[in-house]
Order: sequence, then structure tokens, then C-alpha cells
Amino acid sequence: MSKSKLMERLLQTTIVAGAMAAAAPALAQETAQSGDGAPQDVITVTGSRIQRDGNLVETSPVTQIGAAEFDERGVVRVEDVINTLPQAFGAQGSTVVNGGTGTASLNLRGLGSNRTLVLINGRRMPYGSINIAAPDVNFVPAQLIQNVDVLTGGASATYGSDAVAGVVNFVLDTDFEGFRIDGNLSSFQHNNNSDTFQDLLSGYQDLNPSQFRVPNGSTWDGAAVDVTAIIGGEFGEGRGHATAYVGYQNQEEVLQDGRDYSQCALGTSGGEFTCSGSSTNQFTNILDFAGLLPTGTSARVDPTNDTFIARDGVTDTFNFNPYNHYIRPSERYQFGAFADYELTDSVDVYTELMFMDNRTNAQIAPSGVFGYGVAGDNGGINCDNPFLSDQQVEFICGSRGLDPADDPEGDGFGPVAGVGDILFLRRNVEGGNRNQDIRHTTYRGVVGLRGEIGDTGLSWDVSGMYSNVHRADVYNNDLSIINVSNALYAVTDPDTGDTVCKINVDSDPVNDDASCAPYDIFSGAGPSRASLDYVVSPLNRDGTVEQVVVSGVLSGTLEEVGVVSPFADEAVAFAVGAEYRRDRLDSNPDRGFQTGDGAGQGGPTTPIEGAQDVYELFVELNVPILQNKPFAEQLGIDGAFRTSSYTNSSVGVQNTSFSAESYKIGADWAPIADVRFRGSYQRAVRAPNIFDLFDAQSIGLFDLDSYANGLYDPCAGDLDATTATPAPFYTAAQCANTGVSSTQYGTIVDNPAGQFNALFGGNPDLDPEKADTYTIGVVIEPEALDGFILSVDYFNIEVDGFIGTVPQQVALDECATTGDEYFCGLINRGNGATLWANQTGFIQATNLNTGSLATSGIDVLSTYSFAVANAGDVTLDFVGTWLDDLSTEPIPGFEPYNCVGFYAGRCGTPNPEWRHKFSARWDTTFGLGLTATWRYFDNVTQEGDDSGDPDFALGDQTYIDLSARYELNDSTRLRVGVNNVFDKIPPISSVAGTAPGNGNTYPTVYDALGRYFFVGATVDF
Repeated sequence: MSKSKLMERLLQTTIVAGAMAAAAPALAQETAQSGDGAPQDVITVTGSRIQRDGNLVETSPVTQIGAAEFDERGVVRVEDVINTLPQAFGAQGSTVVNGGTGTASLNLRGLGSNRTLVLINGRRMPYGSINIAAPDVNFVPAQLIQNVDVLTGGASATYGSDAVAGVVNFVLDTDFEGFRIDGNLSSFQHNNNSDTFQDLLSGYQDLNPSQFRVPNGSTWDGAAVDVTAIIGGEFGEGRGHATAYVGYQNQEEVLQDGRDYSQCALGTSGGEFTCSGSSTNQFTNILDFAGLLPTGTSARVDPTNDTFIARDGVTDTFNFNPYNHYIRPSERYQFGAFADYELTDSVDVYTELMFMDNRTNAQIAPSGVFGYGVAGDNGGINCDNPFLSDQQVEFICGSRGLDPADDPEGDGFGPVAGVGDILFLRRNVEGGNRNQDIRHTTYRGVVGLRGEIGDTGLSWDVSGMYSNVHRADVYNNDLSIINVSNALYAVTDPDTGDTVCKINVDSDPVNDDASCAPYDIFSGAGPSRASLDYVVSPLNRDGTVEQVVVSGVLSGTLEEVGVVSPFADEAVAFAVGAEYRRDRLDSNPDRGFQTGDGAGQGGPTTPIEGAQDVYELFVELNVPILQNKPFAEQLGIDGAFRTSSYTNSSVGVQNTSFSAESYKIGADWAPIADVRFRGSYQRAVRAPNIFDLFDAQSIGLFDLDSYANGLYDPCAGDLDATTATPAPFYTAAQCANTGVSSTQYGTIVDNPAGQFNALFGGNPDLDPEKADTYTIGVVIEPEALDGFILSVDYFNIEVDGFIGTVPQQVALDECATTGDEYFCGLINRGNGATLWANQTGFIQATNLNTGSLATSGIDVLSTYSFAVANAGDVTLDFVGTWLDDLSTEPIPGFEPYNCVGFYAGRCGTPNPEWRHKFSARWDTTFGLGLTATWRYFDNVTQEGDDSGDPDFALGDQTYIDLSARYELNDSTRLRVGVNNVFDKIPPISSVAGTAPGNGNTYPTVYDALGRYFFVGATVDF
């Protein structure tokens, strides 16, 4: 088969047997000029820096997504197309809200988005934001995508650090000719008719109509518009070419209130779903760790008569789901230009200039008083607080033998009750929802020279690239812990008789605050407008990530010097080069962020300033050994080596340095033209980045799994069998290992939301991760069945010393069951021996080189294209992955756990054993094109749970997508389609949590919102 025919066929399919290119499309041909000006075909491949005009023979499998698939799916988010591949797992996206970064990232093989290298035209993208290392694919202009090459497996020898799980290369059409406008309109539609959730919500609506409703009937939401204009053409009498684009995208919000399966935060009881929620409710709840209240450890305000009454743990919780986003609203502007110019017959100058301004807003439920009292983190309330009724004073203070008339401090005011024991939980429903206004402004510029050296067959390329990602972050409608503490300490002014903040009438004038207004969370009157204005305090953070890359490559063949196998037609090809890269991070949170003053913030967010300089040398060889011989149509080997030297620097931290080497060896053998075998071994590395190294240590939130008693903290629960609270899961001796005293055992209050504190942060002494990647496969292209290609590849990736943390669940369980000093040293119990109240209790989870990660499986890819009489052409595409292993050894020496077929807990997003995508495309002879796609996800079960609860198993999922396109005339193409035609409800789980879970499911894995309708048009002028 001729080279041109092979290229044409491979470009028509999503199956690509090749490896990546540094500066050009995988499996694409460019027209270059030889020294005498004659054109010649040059092939550049994703996964290799060698450019050559010989046969396409590579040893690493690559899957390719063509531009047509973006049109056929009608999506406005790039990550949604990539995530349809079975090699991709859920990561950050527009549907991850609570804890989301405002960016979209990719996660190949389930090894984490920080182990997936993302490129544009073969050059790496910068870090996505000031709080996530993964590149933000929002930056990629979808309508300029020519194809996307996805190489799953190590490629560090070619591209450097981070290419552990694989590489995603967005190849843009920089040679566009003409003027084009492309537009797309889309919306979601869902019929709320699930008997399970309609009945569930109806019952809760009867109990609490202010917080629960029953969505029913047809719902339309999430409308989006995307418009892109592209212009391109030659200039300079044909010596140059330029392409420019400008794009606008607007995505409307989708709230969880609009779906019956997400209208409440789910729990389970007795094998049935229940509506759960937060103990920080719209009416104040009290937690008393000392257990001195007349009702024991908990109570709540009854606003109808200004009293404290017993709290119902089921109905007296706050339903936060309706306030939360399923999809964030966003608005994005993009523009850019690509140009090249032939300075001489053998030298070109080129440039790439790209810009994005992306603004998104993540809304979550109102903030609140999350356990704070008059002494800030220590809780408590003053017994002479004028907002307390006589019954409330007796309820809190009388139970402790305190009298408001007493003056133990001699300051003219009554005693403070329950400091360190009593916590108040009250939702700021009057103040409105919290929202995080996130704006990313990104610039990226490339300038380079490339050319050829006479008639030697050698080419060179020298370039420089600069990227700048600026993030502005405003967290609105959160409460200030300091101001809440001041405003809760309400007293009667002895001179005027008015209710005032104590700080303004005490003997210390330094702490006076004229804007302080007393905060009433105890009476039916509720807080005043002035107090709401005082306790609400926005938080601001601003920062920049910069990247500089300077590289030079010399490539070609050694034919001129006679380095050719006597049994091959082609000479040895090579590439050699050097690269310098500098990544710099500067994050500047305001005082509120830095001190952790935001009540819903989760802990302090401290400044970060750090940089990493990398110097690298690399070499790559492709050696044909046998060609066009009996039993050896092709036999060759290839190899690559890269050495890297890192220097890390940060303010206040001693500079560190380390080196790393990566390499590759591969072989391919085609005994006949119809069959080719290929295999490779690669040593890949992931160097610790500036986030791993320098992220300041601070308190954040994490989710614990529930235990067999239904509680999240295994030492929480009540020993009193007369109450409804279960007894602790662990024994008194086991809980003593975690820091629980004998008097505290049986009184610890659980967090009903399952959220606990952890101390996160960087470590400047980290070492690089090392990964070994093995692939072996076969590509079959029978001459007797023209248009058919099948590839089957086995992959195996093992990552040693991966950068992570000791899993909090592991630390807690190991400490309790073994008493090991190391694990117990990570457990720090706080107020009331909790791990969540007021940031005083936490589990240490700072970065370190831990155990190992491993994954293996088989990829099956096939395409078959054929003509149907006079009716046009049909193309069948199939891509599937059987996952054999996805295991983690959390700490060296610990038994690994395998997540294949599991989700939640240690396994995170669902990891089905089998996934596939099959599409059938018919391009008729009369301008109409039709495509049907079948997406399938195998079932998964909840890791570590066999309780039989309704969310123990998430069933297998089948989605059908349909689209049509029509060439109205030579310049206008129309398209319309619907994804998830049958409006399948996503698998629902009470343990999905937040980030990557959202709305009781996993939106970056499953279709969470129902049908997706789209219409679009492309018009060329």
C-alpha cells in the first residue's frame, strides 16, 4: 500500500498507530521545501520529535479524535469530548463546583490529571491556575481543532516531566484558508419522573416545605452559545500564511434544584434513600460536647417562642443541594493568530499568539456560623446576652450553675457559658448564597525559526514560548469568624440600655469597632440588616502562573553519511536537542484568606511564591533494520533518552535541586503488509512541581467514609442505648489510640455531612516520581478487506514513589487498630475530641513520596470504511478498554487495593472494568450525513461496602447519541443532534461527595443532566 493511501485511511479514523510530534499533527503531512526549493512530504508524529519523509512506523499506540467528532457531539466544552474515550477518567470540569478550580482538566488512565501532559501543536501548556497544576483545556479553541492525539503511556523521554499516564496533543488548523463563522446553540432537557425520588421528596416536602420541593415534568436549562470567526490566507506573494480567530462562549447555570434526583443531599437508611443535609441549619443548632444541656449534647432554637428544644437529627438539618450548581455559569472570550513566513528558501519564521478571558461563578449554599461563639474558635455564649430568653438562659447557663448576674471577670457583664464545649451552628439564609467569582486571563505566545541545512536532509527548529495565567478570585457572601465572634457577644449598654457589641462598651478602647452590630441567632426576630452587613466579609485572592520554554531541535536522517542498514531502504533517523523551562507561581490571598477568617473557607489560604528551572538534553533514534524482505515487510527499533536538571526556589525556603533521566526503547515488526506487531518500554518521570513543593500548609476539608454504624467518625456516637445515636464503631481502647479520653468516649458528635479537617501543604524535599510503561500490541490492516483496521494493545503502567499524602482514612484506621506511633501522630483531635469542629481537630496530610500506583489493561480500536452502492460512504468506529488493574499501594509495604469495578472511598470516581464507544457514520451522496453513537459504562460497586444500600452498586450505563449534518450549499453546513437520546438518569449515590462528585452523582463520568440538544452552522465566505 502506498504511503499516501495509508495516510488518507488513518486520517479518517480514530485509530492511530503512531506516536506524538513536537510541532505538528499526529499522522499529518506538511509540505516542506528541500534545499533546491522542491516540495517534499514531511511526516511529524505525536510522540516523536523526528520529522521524516519515509514510511510511518511507530511503536506507541495513539488514539485520534477528528474535528468532525466535535461537530457531531455539538459540545462547547473540550473536556466533554475527550472524556468519551475509555482511556479518560473524570477530572475537573464545569460540573465540579464545591471545591472546583474554575478550570477543566484531563485525567488519562485514572492516574490523576497531574500525570497527564497536555500540548497545543506539540508544545506544553502551562499550569492551569494558581491552585492546580493540570493545564486548563478551556484555553483550547474547539473550532480550530484539526485533531486530538491521545497517547496513553509514558512519553517523558520525548516531552519531559508529567507524561506518565500519557499525552493529549491538540493539533490546531493553522493553515486555514478563507473566512468562516461557526455557531452552536445547545440546551439540556430532562423529564423529572422518577418514582423513587418523586416519592422521597414528597414526604420531605410535607415535613419542611421551605427546604424541599418536588421537581416534575419537563425541565429545560443550561443553554449555551458558542460563536467563532476564523480568517486565514497567504501574504507576501505566497511566502507567508496567517490564520486568526476570535471566539465567544456563554454558558448558563444549571442548579441541582432542577432534577428530582439531586434536589436533596442523599443519605441511606434501612436500604432506602433518605434526604440528608448539614447540621448548620436556618434555625440555630447547638452542640454541647460536655453533654450538660437538658437535652444532652444537642438542641435547637424554636423561633416561634424563643426557646431551645430537643433537636431532631433527621428533620433539623439543612438541605443545601438546591442552592448548588450542576454547571457553573461562565463567559469566555478567545482570540489568537498563527503565522509563518519564508525568509529564504530554507528558513521560515513562525509565531503562535493566543489569548483567553474566562469568567465563571461557582455558587453553593449560604455560609453560616459553623460552631463559632463569643470567643471565636472556642465557642460559648455570654449568659447575659439580651437576645436570650429566660428559658434559653436557664437551658444553657443554668445547666452549668451559671447566673447572668454573676461578674467573675469584674467587667460589669455576665459569665461566658460553655467556652470550649458549646458550639452554635446557624445558616446565614438571610444573607444569600456564597459564590466564588473566578476569572482566568491567559496569554500564550510562541516565536521560532526553522529550516533545513542545504541538501543534507537535516532540519532545525529553535523556538521560545511564554505563557501567563492570571487568576482573580473573589469569594462573596462568606462570614467573617472574627466579626461573627464580635457580633455574637451582645450585651446591654449600661448607659443607654441598648443592645450593643461588647467590644464597644468594654474597658479596652483598642478593640472598638463602630460598624459592629449585634447578631441575633436565638430569637424569632432573627438578625438585623446591620448585623448581616457586618458579619459578611468577601475574600480576595490574586495570582499568576508563568511559563518560559526555550528549545532547539536538530533532526533528520543519516543517509548522507551512509548510516543505513544493508537490509533496509531507509536510513537511521534522529532528533537531538536541548530545552530550558521555567515555571513560576505567585499567589497573593488577602488577609481574610490568609488568616482563615472565612467561616466556610475551611482553613487559611497562605501566599505562595516559588519557581522551578529545568535544563534538559534529549536524543531520539529510529532505526529501520529490515524492509521489504520475506517475513519482514518492516522491522525496526526506536529509542529515546532525556536527562533533566531541576532547581527549585521559593521565598523563605532553602533552594533544592535534583536530576532525573527518562528513556524509551521500542520495536515494530510487520511480517507481511497486513499485520504489524509493536511494543515498547518507557521510563517516565514526574518531577514535583511548584505546587507539590511550595504549597503552604493549611487546614482544608476532606470526606470520610461511613462505617457500619452509619457514622463517619468511627469514634463518634452515644453509648446511651436510649438515644437514636449509634454507639461508636471502634472500642474505647482503639479510640484512645486516636486521642479520645475515657470521658469523651461515647459523647463525640459526628459531622452529618461527612466532612472533616486535614492539614494539607507542600514539601520542598520531594523526589521525582518514576514510572515504567510497557505496551505490546498488533495492528491488522488486511488488504483483502479494504478500509478495515484493527489494533489491540496491552498496556501496563507502574508509578513508584508517587507524590501524595497518607490517606486520611488509612491514617485514622491504622492508628485505631494498631496504635502505630507514626499514624497516631497524624491524628489531632480538637474541641470535644472531634476532627471537624472549628478547625481545632484535623488529620495531617502534607505531601510526601508515598507508595505506588499501577494500572494495566487492553485497548481495542477498530474502524471500517466502505462505500454503499451510490448512496455514499459508511464508517464504523469502535474504541474500548478492558481495565485489568488500577491499584494503589498507599504506603510502601501496605497491601495494595484495586479499584477496578469500584467507586467512592479510596477509589474516587467510578472505574468500570469495561468501557466502549461505537459510532456509525453515513455520508450520503446528496449532502446529508448521519451519525449514531453508542457509549457504554460497565457497572461499579461501592469500594469497601457490601451493605446492600441502594447506592451500593451503580448499574451499567448505555447512552445513545444521534446527529445529522447537511451541506446546504458549497459554503453552508448545518448540524443538529441530541446526546443521551433516551434521557437516562445517571447512577445515583449518597457517597458521591464533592469534587469529583456533585449532585449525588459523577457528572464528569456520566450524563448527569438528561438529554443534550444542539443545533449549529458553519458558513464559509
